[in-house]
Amino acid sequence: MLDAEREYMEFDVVIIGAGAAGLSAACRLMQQASEAGTELSVCVLEKGAETGAHILSGAVFEPRALDELFPDWEARQAPLTIPVSSDDIFLLKDEQDATRLPHIAVPRTMLNDGNYVISAGNLCRWLAEQAESLGVDIFPGFAAQELLLGENGEVQGVLTGDMGVNQAGEPRETYMPGMGIRGKYTLFAEGARGHLGKQVISRYALDAGKDPQHYALGIKELWDIPAEHHQPGRVIHTTGWPTEGHAHGGGFLYHGDNQQVMVGFFVDLDYENPWVSPFDEMQRLKHHPVISKHLRGGTRVAYGARAVTKGGYNCLPDMAFPGGLLIGCDAGTLNFAKIKGLHTAMKSGMLAAESVFDALSKGDSGGRLLEGYKTRVEQSWLHEELYTARNFGPAIHRLGTVLGGAFNTLDQALNGRLPTLHDRTPDYARLQRQVRCEPIDYPKPDGILSFDRTSSVYLSNTNHDEDQPCHLKLTDPSIPIQVNMPEYAEPAVRYCPAGVYEVVEDSEDAPRFQINFQNCVHCKTCDIKDPAQNITWVAPEGGGGPNYPNM
Repeated sequence: MLDAEREYMEFDVVIIGAGAAGLSAACRLMQQASEAGTELSVCVLEKGAETGAHILSGAVFEPRALDELFPDWEARQAPLTIPVSSDDIFLLKDEQDATRLPHIAVPRTMLNDGNYVISAGNLCRWLAEQAESLGVDIFPGFAAQELLLGENGEVQGVLTGDMGVNQAGEPRETYMPGMGIRGKYTLFAEGARGHLGKQVISRYALDAGKDPQHYALGIKELWDIPAEHHQPGRVIHTTGWPTEGHAHGGGFLYHGDNQQVMVGFFVDLDYENPWVSPFDEMQRLKHHPVISKHLRGGTRVAYGARAVTKGGYNCLPDMAFPGGLLIGCDAGTLNFAKIKGLHTAMKSGMLAAESVFDALSKGDSGGRLLEGYKTRVEQSWLHEELYTARNFGPAIHRLGTVLGGAFNTLDQALNGRLPTLHDRTPDYARLQRQVRCEPIDYPKPDGILSFDRTSSVYLSNTNHDEDQPCHLKLTDPSIPIQVNMPEYAEPAVRYCPAGVYEVVEDSEDAPRFQINFQNCVHCKTCDIKDPAQNITWVAPEGGGGPNYPNM
């Protein structure tokens, strides 16, 4: 389309993503403007149909950053109502046996005294209410698609995607051109593997000299359970079975409010065996007695999945670039040693807001490199926390669950003083050829505790207009069948937790790679794990994707 057809809106600050990082940044910006008695225009773009629609996390929440952002959060009725009441980690030896780890053997980062069992989606909905009350403009259903660049290569905002375009890329009757959203500064808070954040990192070489980023796939279900089984605040983590031996992973089960439990599983995406199916590992976990006794008699009511940026300190890119900042999981601020990223995402957003406001207050017209952000981060508890936990992922990857866990327990006891470990192999490059690996025979779902992908995706409330361009782009359409099939048994059909990818027989009985993009829950695992790096995830038409309730 012609650029002249676009309308443009101007703001002081544009924030991409209404998650914990983006909304905390928006709130802190407006707090500072109010304290200084100045005017400030802040816009938040959210690709989900509503704020919180695409938010999924465990979640056990550490309120440290919230205490700083809104010290009166309790009076403001923040959705933190279930304090952690008990906290256990189990080593699952096989499908029946387990050992509860004594607290002395647990890294202190995994202890949850003073934390809360929450819905991350509801926290973000509440943060959005606070932001709007402060004067922030939040636009849900608008997906940022392209970077707006100035003459000197600085970021000046984004272009939102066109609406009402058919699969051929042609306008339909409902066509509405995207808008240009300009800002003096743009903050990218898209979550893990944000597609614009990925471009920014590449364009400005922000990851030069860093370890490659590492990821895990988190899969979560929400269950209604009988009142007699409900133990509000009960927190359980698991390690070992079912992935021990072919992948690194761990499970969780949290008792929240309203007679609900949250059950989920993380699989590190550095696994080598192409026959691994994270979705099926999750379904197996629920049959273990440590987990199943909490679910018996219950009903599964929601399902979702998302990639988690877990590389930590060693993988953090430079977060400042001309015209903006990377914050939250777009940069990789999650502390996987705690299995928590909400509080660190919030803090990164708050520090970004302070850096931007300081620049604008000094008369800066925007577009320059915010060098002060790095200093703010380095002088904050965010830096201290991530640096102290820098060895957690590399230790597990290099030494395994048991030895790596022992290393981390000692390292945390010494406040992160053991030598720095590195993991310089990207997750996708770990995958081995199928001939070198044993196929995994996953049991069929029983329809009581375990389920198939189709019924699971249904519970994610995922919807995309079928007559729109596919948002999963293949650089070379021949690779899935000609390369990935013979070498890796096409792992996309297993690593995708939503049944997006299939190998089907065409009319001539030849295999064909099929993409069911309507099923996509936006987890972005394909963008991360494809061994040929042939799949690029981009944002679909705004408002598409999952619509998570209470997740």
